Amino acid sequence: MVINKGGNLSKEYFIAYLKLIMNSRQCTLEKAKEITFERLFQKDKKTLGSISFERFTNAYEDLKEEGK
Repeated sequence: MVINKGGNLSKEYFIAYLKLIMNSRQCTLEKAKEITFERLFQKDKKTLGSISFERFTNAYEDLKEEGK
């Protein structure tokens, strides 16, 4: 996926991305979070900006709650 680094990514984008990673790699949500953080944020929460990072965190928390 190509990411426009000038804009803020939505929570829905991150939910879809995390689900895609989990389905394609047959991994847990926690592992998908690690992979996403490495691939999209290059292990630095400032890479895509604070709003995108907050939405990423919110998406992870939402999916975590769904799984309970």
